[in-house]
Amino acid sequence: MMVIDKKKYNDKIVSIENLLRIIGPRPRSKSVIMCHGTFDVVHPGHIHHLIYCSQRADITVASVTSDDHITKDSLRPYIPENIRALNLATLDMVDYVVIDNEPNPLNNLKVVQPDFFGKGFEYIDGGMHPKTKEELDVISSYGGEVVFTPGDVVYSSSKFMELSKPNLAIYKLGALMEGEGLGIKDLKQTLSEISNAHVHVIGDTIVDGYTDTSMIGGQTKTPTISVRYEGVRNFVGGAAIVAKHIRATGANVTFTTVLGEDHLSDFVIKNLEDCGVKVNAVKMANRPTTYKNAIICSNQRMLKIDTLDNTPIPQEAASEIIESIANIKCDAVVFSDFRHGIFSKNSIDNFKAAIPDNVFAAADSQVASRWGNICDFVGFDLVTPNEREARFSLADQDSVIRPLAEKLLKKSDCRNLILKLGADGLIGYRPYRKSDDVRAFFVIGSFVNNLVDAVGSGDALLAYATLAHLKCKNPVIPAIIGSLAAAVACEHDGNSPIGVDLVMSKLEIIETELNYGHKDQESFHKEV
Repeated sequence: MMVIDKKKYNDKIVSIENLLRIIGPRPRSKSVIMCHGTFDVVHPGHIHHLIYCSQRADITVASVTSDDHITKDSLRPYIPENIRALNLATLDMVDYVVIDNEPNPLNNLKVVQPDFFGKGFEYIDGGMHPKTKEELDVISSYGGEVVFTPGDVVYSSSKFMELSKPNLAIYKLGALMEGEGLGIKDLKQTLSEISNAHVHVIGDTIVDGYTDTSMIGGQTKTPTISVRYEGVRNFVGGAAIVAKHIRATGANVTFTTVLGEDHLSDFVIKNLEDCGVKVNAVKMANRPTTYKNAIICSNQRMLKIDTLDNTPIPQEAASEIIESIANIKCDAVVFSDFRHGIFSKNSIDNFKAAIPDNVFAAADSQVASRWGNICDFVGFDLVTPNEREARFSLADQDSVIRPLAEKLLKKSDCRNLILKLGADGLIGYRPYRKSDDVRAFFVIGSFVNNLVDAVGSGDALLAYATLAHLKCKNPVIPAIIGSLAAAVACEHDGNSPIGVDLVMSKLEIIETELNYGHKDQESFHKEV
């Protein structure tokens, strides 16, 4: 089996400082040409450009725009900078690759002073672009020359991406873990330890009902559809499923919620206690247990009937919840907000103030269609909204993903952000560090192989990411583990709790793929 020697090519990826030591100052005995671009997908146009440029000088340097300065499209770059750099380093015509951490190459051009700067024909066709003029001015200032590739082959990475996006989730995961100094064993160790935690979940319980019917026909006098009742199926959902996910890991969990004095209340409590969840229910006689009943006919949803009260709970009930938050001993508190009365402008600050010191605080607000706002949970250790919820909370429908996530990170003042992107995976943010530390954001693709039912996958992510944060300091690990749990949830029908064994099985499949079909890294390296 042929295996790529990454070290051989990684040695070609250098910093600007090391590049200057290698090539020396002008005038040089060997001429240097520099090419700059995003190189999100290396395509025939790039190859043609690099071959042409390499023929003009002794040393060819490819400069790659770093991830944080690419805002061309909502999910770009599709391929992370370290992989884009490695892709170029494997090309024989490229001698060195640098990652440019500035929005344009002007500063590097001033520092390196290449003899030639290679540009594609499209930058001169129809007139010179203003940015190209800036680059030309820098090159001319020290006596360099701009070289334009002939325009017989011009392709666009964007055009290729529009045709079909390759599934690089495993590849990108490997690159992320390598950059973080992590291995599969770190993920497995974290998964094996999460059962030791005690978590207190506070949130809105929802009972999801499915009333099955069969078609009889329509009325002759009125446009009324007539169906025959065949049965009803009820499932405990909402914040309760977050509690069930946590309990399915073996961790201890207490669930505080508001229920009505009705038969559904008894159903919820028994269902949760049968799963091992300790229920701390605040019961209210004048408020129903939230019930969302879908009328199903021939596997189609005809109608949905909601029995609920979305008005804020009274102060007496809120006080009971505050007392439970303050007094129930736990390692983490999770606020799971569906905006059915527990969380409101009046209650959230009081709930937050009741969280004991040194308790990890996580929040999710699945309320993009109502008036809730993830930014109400200011200063939490972890928040996990999806893109729609983020846009709703910021009143921003236009920003591309990364600037949107940065705005949310700052406004919510959270310590860790996981922004869920559905089939595109997630983008994670940790607090900004010093300039010489690891970049603040990271991207993780989706690991779903066979989508069955995506409902509730965010609840699994919230549960597992919270537990993982309790066991490790690197925020990348919880994001990966949460993404794995979400993928498992998507591959199972119904919003049912996901156990550690299922997540571990998913991880082992990924480990095999990362190791080129070998079960583990040890057997992989033996064959190599």
